[in-house]
Amino acid sequence: MEAIRAGSAPLRFKSNYAVSRKFEPFYKGGKVQISGDGKHMFCPCGMKLNIMDIETGALVHSIEQDEQEDITSFVLSPDDEILVTGSRALLLKQWEWRQNKCRRTWKAVHTAPVATMIFDPTSTLLATGGCDSTIKIWDVVKQYCTHNLKGSTGVVHIVQFHPDISRLQLFSSSMDYMIRIWDLKSSKCIASLNGHYSAVTSLAFAPDRDTLISSGRDKICMIWDLKTREAKRTVPIYESVEAAVLLPKDGDFSHLGVKKRGLHFLTAGSKGILHIWEAATAACVYTQPVPYQRVNAKEEEEGSTHSLTHCMLVPGKNEIATVTAEHNIIFYDAQTLQLRKQFAGYNDEVLDVRFLGPADSHIVVATNSPQLKVFELATSHCQILYGHTDTVLALDVFRKGLMFSSCAKDRSLRVWQMDKAGDVVCVAEGLGHAHGVGALSCSRMKESFVVTSSQDCTIKVWNLPESLAAKAKAGLVSSPEILHAHVTERGHDKDINSVTVSPNDKLIATGSQDRTAKLWSCPDCSLMGIFSGHTRGIWCVQFSPVDQVLATSSADGTVKLWGLHDFSCLKTFEGHDASVLKIIFVSRGTQLLSSGSDGLLKLWTIKTNECVKTLDGHEDKVWGLHCNKQDDLVVTASSDSCVILWKDVTEIELEEAQAKQEEQIMKDQELSNLLHEKKYLKALGLAISLDRPHTVLTVIKVILKETNGKENLEKNILRLRRDQKESVLKFLVTWNTNSRNCHEAQAVLETLLKHEAPECLLQYEGIKTAVESLLPYTERHFQRLGRLLQASMFIDFMWQNMRLADVSKLEEDMSL
Repeated sequence: MEAIRAGSAPLRFKSNYAVSRKFEPFYKGGKVQISGDGKHMFCPCGMKLNIMDIETGALVHSIEQDEQEDITSFVLSPDDEILVTGSRALLLKQWEWRQNKCRRTWKAVHTAPVATMIFDPTSTLLATGGCDSTIKIWDVVKQYCTHNLKGSTGVVHIVQFHPDISRLQLFSSSMDYMIRIWDLKSSKCIASLNGHYSAVTSLAFAPDRDTLISSGRDKICMIWDLKTREAKRTVPIYESVEAAVLLPKDGDFSHLGVKKRGLHFLTAGSKGILHIWEAATAACVYTQPVPYQRVNAKEEEEGSTHSLTHCMLVPGKNEIATVTAEHNIIFYDAQTLQLRKQFAGYNDEVLDVRFLGPADSHIVVATNSPQLKVFELATSHCQILYGHTDTVLALDVFRKGLMFSSCAKDRSLRVWQMDKAGDVVCVAEGLGHAHGVGALSCSRMKESFVVTSSQDCTIKVWNLPESLAAKAKAGLVSSPEILHAHVTERGHDKDINSVTVSPNDKLIATGSQDRTAKLWSCPDCSLMGIFSGHTRGIWCVQFSPVDQVLATSSADGTVKLWGLHDFSCLKTFEGHDASVLKIIFVSRGTQLLSSGSDGLLKLWTIKTNECVKTLDGHEDKVWGLHCNKQDDLVVTASSDSCVILWKDVTEIELEEAQAKQEEQIMKDQELSNLLHEKKYLKALGLAISLDRPHTVLTVIKVILKETNGKENLEKNILRLRRDQKESVLKFLVTWNTNSRNCHEAQAVLETLLKHEAPECLLQYEGIKTAVESLLPYTERHFQRLGRLLQASMFIDFMWQNMRLADVSKLEEDMSL
């Protein structure tokens, strides 16, 4: 790549990337619980229960059942010390969750899985409600079942202890919609509260402990007097209610319309927003603003994926936490209901990803949903961006990193702006394509235009007003500005999968299912040339940042480089066994990074056509691939719901290799010094610790060459530790296979056999394998020595005979 300018920083090819961080699913539905101090969040995810650090969004532990069974229910004790899980195997497990250790396992005694469980306020009694219509109470300290409560109908999905411990009462609800009150002294149901005509979803006790609020999917909340066990009031909520939470007694809630004292409660349900109600008057005193646009009246009535499935108070942080049907967990300030933090528990199939922010502090993700997700990398806080009405398919970011654009199946593109605080708003919208918009590219020099391509086989150029960025920075954009296509051109005969703008904003390239890539002038979109050569559809096109070269990747499993002057194929990179979905240039245009539908990433050096490294981090198609401005981080997104940050570890590995090499040189010098000083024991110990059999052999040979070498060898071998002797035994098995080194091997073996007791030798690691390997070679050596001995005796006999013949002849000569 001769175009790299002289005088720039020295270029070093990348050799490897390592996983720096993973955004993977940690919550797939069900009950969520938060510790009393507000620091940890417990989220079920199939066979795992994930414990998350709320401050950083990091995974602390994953608790798994040994039976590889789904966790059906779990509960954390009020004192945050005991965690109990129940599985489909009808087992209950008690965990020391901070150490991720199972302290105790016992049979649930239920004949069907446990659906719900709760601790009493003292954290000593555990109630379990099963799918077998029974409720069982367990003494956690003494470890036995104290009660077996029968009489419910269908699945028991709510159990709740009365907060006054002295009353010893348990409240439950099952499929018959009744709320039962159980007296734990007599183990009998002492009352049934009838009023709901659909599933009861939550129970909340007022501070006076004689008032109970119940919520249901019958779109009402009921306020009960526990003294008379009668309904005091029915509050119509006008939505299916999943949770009712009492507002804390202390605190200033005037911002929410709570101006006088009295009982107030908050509801969450199918409409996806929070309401605050005054119990005395059944009036709604606060309605949370809707953060998204309703599509139709039916959605307004029945709810949608925006519905809230859980709501809870977090006393330790004075926060309200809600869980949405889309598996997002949102934290609000309890007194103002202002958003504090948001987590995305499950991303579904991830279709695209880009770094965002001037310092690449965020990533924006398209997750097979109309909503975009913007993650802050430092905290995992997630913004949900509403605007598109159908699945977002592609993303691109402008050069400065504060503006980006998205396109979707709803035939639109949108331009978004991030402010200094990290908040993102939609500033422009463009409509005009006849089908879903599948690819787009932003201008590279400045925020001046966006190019889109669609299933309608056209490309469009959308000019952005110069004042748009300034207005967005100043916060003057109250509603998205409407964009109109400046140029529309039919580009290909089939779907256009990719479009990209050249670094100087003068060229556009497109790649299509029709197996061709095309080069267009910008902004008039006049055709300049066609790149033909791929045998299947083209998934991605990218301009080199330094050369007049275009890279394309295809479903035929290859990556090709093309010259922009003559449209000829310059290089072909073969190595992927599946479709190559994305490519990017790294290392200042001297290397390529490609991703495939087999979940693999490959790093290529352009000059040598060599695949330097294959990275395996995903389990499905890798649709998203983007590099940060510093060229030291890469983010990938896949159909396996994971987003992975990869860090360039070339420098780190090089430094480690150099440090290791220097250490080896120092050790070699030290070893040489020890041999020179005849400190054989230390030399042996050092060579063994370096795991260098040849060096150990060299030391032994030096010892044997000394006067009384065999005695010295015995003395030094016997002074070794047992683990060092085990290493020497392993080494000598190899030495013994070579006749050149068998004498040293046999000398060491003789020492071990002579001075180590058989029962001690049998305790050596790998002794059985060593003996099995030593026997055949040792026999062979003895046979060879036997043959040598026979040969030497024959020579001696011949020599003696020759001497005798010479002597007799001499005697004859003398007699003459």
